[in-house]
Amino acid sequence: MTGYAEILAGVADTGRRLTRDELEERRLFGEQAAEAGHSLRSLVRLHLDATRTSWPGGASGSGADATGTVLAAVAQAVDAFAEGYERAQRLAVRQEEAARREFIDDLLYGRSDLGRLAERAERFGLVLSHAHAVAVAEGPEAYDDTAPVTRIVETALISRFGDRRVLITTKNGQLICIAPGDQDDVLSFFAKQAYAATDGNRVAIGRPQSGAGGVVHSYEEALSTLELADRLGIEEPVVRAADMLVYPVLARDRQAMADLVLSVLGPLREARGGAEPLLRTLEVYFDAGCTAAEAARRLTLSVRALTYRLDRIHQLTGADASDPVHRYTLQTAVIGARLLGWPAQEI
Repeated sequence: MTGYAEILAGVADTGRRLTRDELEERRLFGEQAAEAGHSLRSLVRLHLDATRTSWPGGASGSGADATGTVLAAVAQAVDAFAEGYERAQRLAVRQEEAARREFIDDLLYGRSDLGRLAERAERFGLVLSHAHAVAVAEGPEAYDDTAPVTRIVETALISRFGDRRVLITTKNGQLICIAPGDQDDVLSFFAKQAYAATDGNRVAIGRPQSGAGGVVHSYEEALSTLELADRLGIEEPVVRAADMLVYPVLARDRQAMADLVLSVLGPLREARGGAEPLLRTLEVYFDAGCTAAEAARRLTLSVRALTYRLDRIHQLTGADASDPVHRYTLQTAVIGARLLGWPAQEI
């Protein structure tokens, strides 16, 4: 409030407006007040109290004119003060957002000193000495931290769970939830909300992992699970890395998998219409638990037509899908075909 009473007295004596320097000084005081943590409401009240206490007497001109001049000066001073206050607040918000984004980047890329990263994590509600799991939601568009979808999901989680040390953020256009590894209910709720907010797009959940590096590991697992689900044509809206551990194992030796696919399923290319229809038949048949009636329903075929296709597969490959030994080989080859993109892509 330094110099405020003197400004009012000068205005009352001369009828002038505040000078540029006086306005800039008010803005500077507003910035300093914001940085010191004072509320704008209390500061406006201080100005009004000071105005009443310092109201100049004996102002030049008529009473009405003097009052109007002083009130105009009060409006100028308070407006400049509030402008400075808001400027400092915006700067603080931008700095906070930049610090948060830098932390997220370091956390999910596994950069920075782990000890320092753990210290910074506490500021954002994470205790990296505990296990964490990461869920990743993709959508029809790229999201950032200010996107309406991000705010909707974050608000829903805060309303439901309050302070559960959960962090909602975005990375590479995807929506991300980092939660304590023992709170699967949080991740399940996030998946439900994100699925709805992103118009029914898929969500993947990584396994709980310990330490700062564990967050990166779980995040990368979730990303890999999204990719696998897409390649395998999985239709479930929520996929978990824990349920798909066999697929990375199968894909680890690409050459061996390619040899299996070509040797077992290669003859299907001789069928009328190519390999794809029969490959799809096998895929649905296995997904239906090898129940012919259910597989036929999913393929919109008669049971007789499905049986004919299975017989044709047997003729071409020499493998009988109803035989347990042959079934395992065929199913593994079908999974490998989806992982490798065969027959659309040469392998």
